[in-house]
Amino acid sequence: MAQGEVLGFEEYVRTRQDALLRSARRLVPDPVDAQDLLQTALARTYRRWDGIADKSLADAYLRRVMINTRTEWWRARKLDEVPTEQLPEASIDDGAEQRADRALLMDVLGVLAPKQRSVVVLRHWEQMSTEETAAALGMSAGTVKSTLHRALARLRQELEDRAARSREAEGVLARIPAQRDGRHDERERERCAA
Repeated sequence: MAQGEVLGFEEYVRTRQDALLRSARRLVPDPVDAQDLLQTALARTYRRWDGIADKSLADAYLRRVMINTRTEWWRARKLDEVPTEQLPEASIDDGAEQRADRALLMDVLGVLAPKQRSVVVLRHWEQMSTEETAAALGMSAGTVKSTLHRALARLRQELEDRAARSREAEGVLARIPAQRDGRHDERERERCAA
């Protein structure tokens, strides 16, 4: 690669690093994995940098490399995963209430297939148009729309299911003190006798 191309790549990384890391964080929830994803994608892009004729499309190219890399990692890890009845809770140490919804959404995004997650991230977080998303992912605009529709329906269902489980858990907790109360036992005996 020519010295000018190397300098151009370094300048690109310097100016776009924060935005690209945010994109990586949306693709993989763990911050360390996101940094690894970005680093791997940058290394792969560096090898092809001189082949990118229109540098204004470098973000789209790099996002596509991140998505492909994340999909490769997902497939490799999938063989090692053991299915469980309950998803692990997301661990967020900052404790700020305003981040709770974001953490929940990041956790819920984990139920989506990689293709669906990529479409949701590009369309809603990156605010790319349907056509831009289609170009970045190498699919038709119709496929982007239908994939997005199914992904959003799946996210809604998952959020509704979690809300229902949360309400059930609150109901169980609300009944526990009443059962310890002696009056509860007396009322229960009266009901059984009637």
